[in-house]
Amino acid sequence: MNISVLGCGRWGSFLAWYNARIGHQVINYGRENGTSYQQLKLKGKNKWVTLDKRITLSSDLKYALESSDIIIISINSQELRGFFSEIVKHDIKDKVFVLCMKGIEVLTGKRLSEVAIESGIAQDKVAVWLGPGHIQEFIKGKPNAMVIDSYSEDLTKRLIDVFKSNLIRFYVGSDIIGTEIGAAAKNIMGIIAGGLDGMGLASMKGALMSRGAREVARLIKAMGGNELSAYGLCHLGDYETTLFSEHSHNRKFGEALIKGEKFNHLAEGVATAHATLALAKAAGVDVPLTNAISDILYGANPKDIMDRMFSREIKTEFE
Repeated sequence: MNISVLGCGRWGSFLAWYNARIGHQVINYGRENGTSYQQLKLKGKNKWVTLDKRITLSSDLKYALESSDIIIISINSQELRGFFSEIVKHDIKDKVFVLCMKGIEVLTGKRLSEVAIESGIAQDKVAVWLGPGHIQEFIKGKPNAMVIDSYSEDLTKRLIDVFKSNLIRFYVGSDIIGTEIGAAAKNIMGIIAGGLDGMGLASMKGALMSRGAREVARLIKAMGGNELSAYGLCHLGDYETTLFSEHSHNRKFGEALIKGEKFNHLAEGVATAHATLALAKAAGVDVPLTNAISDILYGANPKDIMDRMFSREIKTEFE
């Protein structure tokens, strides 16, 4: 099968590599002037993967869109709406779009599948592929489990059949609201975990995992999803790779933030924290952890925020 992957950064290039590995012919699209594209064009590889004969690198968006029936997108989540404004200019009738990124649009509070649909993609042609896993582990042959979700169970199962392998075990998602919110919010928890590392409080990550999942479960429920999704692969199941891993950009950003150091890589949790806080306020949901990291991102003293958290009103654990 022909698969097009739009985006050739860290995760996009892995998705191209993975789909070629399982036998598909792959087009990996990137912007001609993009650093990631130029590296692949000049060297045929990047820090993580090497292009093989089943991967065609291209900067021609029309060609990438028209050559495949399944289109995977892996870019900065906040750039998705603008990218779709380019995509819908082409012949995309009957194309299926699989979103492989985690975030909530800051300007609108929309989930990424909602952005796709508002941009003109049919609801029954939109899916998300989310869950734990780092490129550095996958390319060494270390397996993991992920989830595919959509607005159509038939589409979800069809995509799982296309993408399944002995490297990734897929589960059938049945709550796209919870799946997307949970996946986006885990990056917030990653930043908080890095902050705990930076403060020498790594032992509190257990509490963060428990209370973080409860916080996200409340938000998912308020947004119309199944709160149990917070305890699935999209959120709690992704904590190890986000809260503890040396490869996690969000964790490393949080640690650098507390230490006053620079961090030059994308940390999606920053934008997601601001978007999630706005969603929670509108829904009347208490999100103390998200509120705390948002305050720190705006310059509040971490010690003062920690004192505030510990002086909150005593509550039952599962109210």
